[in-house]
Amino acid sequence: MAKSLSPMAVWGLARELKFAAQETRPLLVSGPLAEQLAKELSRGAAPSAVRVGGRVEGAACLIRVFAGAPTDEDERELKAATRAKVPAVVVQTGTEDFDTPYVLATDVVKCRPGAGFPVDEIAAAVVARLGEAGTGLAARVPALREPLCRELIESFSRRNGILGVAIFIPGADFPVLTLNQIRLVLRIAAAHGVEIDQQRLPEVLATVAAGFGFRAFARQVLGAIPFAGWAVKGGIAYAGTRALGEAALRYFQSVTEDTATR
Repeated sequence: MAKSLSPMAVWGLARELKFAAQETRPLLVSGPLAEQLAKELSRGAAPSAVRVGGRVEGAACLIRVFAGAPTDEDERELKAATRAKVPAVVVQTGTEDFDTPYVLATDVVKCRPGAGFPVDEIAAAVVARLGEAGTGLAARVPALREPLCRELIESFSRRNGILGVAIFIPGADFPVLTLNQIRLVLRIAAAHGVEIDQQRLPEVLATVAAGFGFRAFARQVLGAIPFAGWAVKGGIAYAGTRALGEAALRYFQSVTEDTATR
């Protein structure tokens, strides 16, 4: 397992995620008021990253706006998305609640009358459907960027928390936890459109060095609490990964802000 922490392995991971993050499919918005919602989602976005209308096939995600009860056209659009395996989110306007076909209740965002589109809620619903696969789209659509990074931080923290509990062999969890942390940092970088090249690779390798300190601290705590060690180890893995993700988010936010002001 130690071999998996070599610089070349980390560089290979960076290259893998670089290609995975090169998402070219658009965010598709359709239905009544689609142009208005697309305009709000498109602020600062790359050209053609948010598209209004057209075929759902080939889209990264569909946002369908309902103007009341779902129409036959609404159902056809959502059915086409389901067949094409395109994630879909419904934005429901009006004051009434309706059964929404082809999507879960968690994928429906309700608009409060007179309050405009809840763009943050819509973005959160989109990234919840996309998960890691939304990294490349978030790089081109800033409205999705922070919600996606928050989703990634929570997801990777939970994953490492579970692994911290599940792996009992001393030291065996270190490479797995650390590689997950590196993957999280690279995903956050890719979501901000920051390419990890050989110049930035040492910043990623610093994550590994931080991981050694993390493991040393965990061993000290586990030695002091032998019977509850499994629970403490999971908590440390979760908290350590979350802290790293928050730090990475702040760092890459500052990088993009500095780039924008130049």
